[in-house]
Amino acid sequence: MAIQIPIVEAVTNLFSGLIGAIDDWHTSDEEKLDAKGRIFIAQAQLLNTAFDYEKNILEQQAKIITAEAQSEHWVTATWRPITMLTLMGCVVAHWFGFTPEGMNQETIDNLFTLIQIGLGGYVVGRSAEKVAKSIGYKQTIKTDDE
Repeated sequence: MAIQIPIVEAVTNLFSGLIGAIDDWHTSDEEKLDAKGRIFIAQAQLLNTAFDYEKNILEQQAKIITAEAQSEHWVTATWRPITMLTLMGCVVAHWFGFTPEGMNQETIDNLFTLIQIGLGGYVVGRSAEKVAKSIGYKQTIKTDDE
């Protein structure tokens, strides 16, 4: 399954439309190829900028998760895992038939969605942290001595 980034799809659709419009021009094949080449270059530059932006967001998210995990305060360091374990406990309880009477299917579906988001955020955060390390990003942690 490929990762879908909305900006990539939007940019690709926009530039595909432009490329298609060039085919309708009443000009030489050489001029059409030149125009298409310029559009492909613009598309690549725009996508590169979008990827840099996404990379920056992932790096910032990784910093937050790393700072929380390295915190001296146990609540700050463990709130995400505790939350995910609690939600997973609710799912397991549901599977075994221990669902509260007032809980409807929509609430259960929302619970599953929260778990997917939480696990996705954790996996993406850990992946971003590993990518940041592999490209030479080093986080500096200030101590009380500094």
